[in-house]
Amino acid sequence: MNKRAEPTTSIDYPLLFVVVVMVIFGLMMIYSATFTWPNSGLLLIKQAGAATMGLAIAAALARTDYRRWSRLALPIMGFSAALLVLVLLIGKGKAASWLRGGSFQPSEFAKLAFIIYIAAWLASKGDKIRDVTYGLVPFAILLGTVTGLIVLEPDLGTAALIVATAVAMFFIAGAEISQLFIAGVTGGAVLYVIILKLGYANERLQNFLHPGSGSEAATYQVRRILLALRAGGLLGRGLGSGILKLTLPLPHTDSIFPVIGEELGLLGCLAVVGLFIFVAYRGMSISYHAPDLFSSLLAFGVTCWIAFQALVHIGGNTATLPYTGVTLPFISYGGSSLTMCLAGIGVLLGVSRMRVERGLGTSKALTIGRRDGRPRLSRTRRSGRMEKRDGR
Repeated sequence: MNKRAEPTTSIDYPLLFVVVVMVIFGLMMIYSATFTWPNSGLLLIKQAGAATMGLAIAAALARTDYRRWSRLALPIMGFSAALLVLVLLIGKGKAASWLRGGSFQPSEFAKLAFIIYIAAWLASKGDKIRDVTYGLVPFAILLGTVTGLIVLEPDLGTAALIVATAVAMFFIAGAEISQLFIAGVTGGAVLYVIILKLGYANERLQNFLHPGSGSEAATYQVRRILLALRAGGLLGRGLGSGILKLTLPLPHTDSIFPVIGEELGLLGCLAVVGLFIFVAYRGMSISYHAPDLFSSLLAFGVTCWIAFQALVHIGGNTATLPYTGVTLPFISYGGSSLTMCLAGIGVLLGVSRMRVERGLGTSKALTIGRRDGRPRLSRTRRSGRMEKRDGR
């Protein structure tokens, strides 16, 4: 039998250590990408301040009982939705996605808020998640409402990340493959219409599908990115010695991965990819050993968010995915992104403090591809409750 979950003071220190290393590395790369700029020192100070605040928030959330997020899921989601509506009314910036004079992005908060809410919602549905009426339809409405507000900013990259994360959570909670197929076809059609309506998104998609067919101005960004990566070779030019980074668009945010490639080479890029793989591995391990369905879905969702965002950033900056302009978690410049990513890690660490030891022969948790139509999480996990042998 599974051992009962026990609260401990021991969080997942390897995960915390790697994340802190990535934050410090990000500060180094941001300064390297901008040290020729007149305001480079100010940018570094702002990012260091966001890192300090984010780590403090992560430390507080790591010591918070994860079950509290289930009770607060609806208020958190309501507050996030209100911010998304507010930013459409008084937002700042080219994409009208900023509040507080251009210092806060509600869409970054929405990523974590929606993960918490969907985890609580899926956990409350139990086996009913496989019923279209109780599962797919309300799930699609919830997801469409939140992502619709983000698309209106417009911020298609963030909306796509939320969709990918939510669908992954929906699948792992036990959704039928047929439901996901219907959702995929419908969502793909809606996405195609949105891309056609958003000129910049359509241009990027066409440049990805037909490389070299666009105008020189339209393909300038991707060409400079690939030149920077190629110039780095195996070992790179050396930290701070990049030349092509001076011609990269937004080298400290959307294009920081090519800066890493030029200055630290292929080995530096592979090291960064390895760090994200380690974060994903530890996150999935936390989800696997979580004591109940809600905490398992919560950990799984946060892990998917970080992993998907890193994948989209790296894919867009290596021309293996359409360029979206999303930041690289923990590394790119951006106070809102860094703070919320660290907050997500704090929630993940909070779940790691409660774990159940599972033998390979007794647990069916996170079993992908079940053919009998049963949930992909074990029945003990789907109960949404921890074992109560400790008297609670």
